[in-house]
Amino acid sequence: MAQSTNGTCLVIDLVRIRHNSRLIVEQCKKQDIEVLGVTKGFTALPRIVEAMAAGGITRFADARLENINALRQYGFTQDITLLRIPMLSRVREVVALTNCSLNSELSVIEALSEVALQMGTVHNVMLMVDVGDLREGVMPSEACEIMKQVLKLKGVHVCGVGTNMGCYGGILPSEKNLSLLLQIAHDLETITGEPFEEISGGGTSSLTLLDKGEIPRGITQLRIGEGLLLGTDTTHNADIPWLAQDAFVLKSEIVEVKNKPSVPLGEIGRNAFGSVPEFVDNGVRRRAIIALGKQDVTIEGIAPVDSAISILGASSDHMILDITDTETPLQVGDQISFKLNYQGLLYLCNSRYVKKQYIS
Repeated sequence: MAQSTNGTCLVIDLVRIRHNSRLIVEQCKKQDIEVLGVTKGFTALPRIVEAMAAGGITRFADARLENINALRQYGFTQDITLLRIPMLSRVREVVALTNCSLNSELSVIEALSEVALQMGTVHNVMLMVDVGDLREGVMPSEACEIMKQVLKLKGVHVCGVGTNMGCYGGILPSEKNLSLLLQIAHDLETITGEPFEEISGGGTSSLTLLDKGEIPRGITQLRIGEGLLLGTDTTHNADIPWLAQDAFVLKSEIVEVKNKPSVPLGEIGRNAFGSVPEFVDNGVRRRAIIALGKQDVTIEGIAPVDSAISILGASSDHMILDITDTETPLQVGDQISFKLNYQGLLYLCNSRYVKKQYIS
């Protein structure tokens, strides 16, 4: 059970995370799709990873080698995939710490092969193909030639192909672009002479297609982070109705309550972050300051649970709220609760100033 605490803390409900993990695994299994549990959104905090595993996630993925190393040090022996394209300067760590990495550059794959041979092992690589989002991935017209070159390398094994959508260009997964991925995979399999073990069709944004039964047969893997953690899909700007949305709640303590004018007094220049703020004169309002700032989270990443409370702005260490319309009597020392989006979760888990409080 969670213990009551003041200050600013991120309350993490491990029961909800186990629940979401179990439901996603079950839904994907119906269509012969395996789930990679993505841990980067919460800096791979071990207790959350344990909850995901308890919910049926058997393989994990992260974009940061630091997170993966911490999981290995903690004792996690499960299969872990590196999501971010490996840096040439860190290929030795990639081979030592991960079971697989996502790749799109031949020079990096060559370096991985060389290191793997030195270490007496074979490293799995997934060739990423760009089907429209324009983040990582070889272009479809280049895939076959690159595959021919990779097959000459003895230190790596191409376990499959994958694609990313929604993270940069906002391109949504569809039957059309996933069918293109499958066609490219088929073309590459004629070169390798054997079927791929994995065809990875994106992440949380693909769950909408899963719900509709529109993921083409042959997609065997999804990389799920946001949906599992928050029960939301940012690319579709929607909650996923069969998942819990309240596994993470931010609570922050009030340090000041005052009635103040809506508009600062005096000549307005640039604020601490270099921008010129603009204000609407709504007269004197009841305002609260909480012990949370832009050093911890972006304003766009959180929203008060009480919709009558609004965020006016923030500096590095203080956030100013308008509490005039709330029916809850608030005073110094009280906590205000906030919902998070994926952006907010990323920032808060990276802040060492925000306590992590678990409900188990």
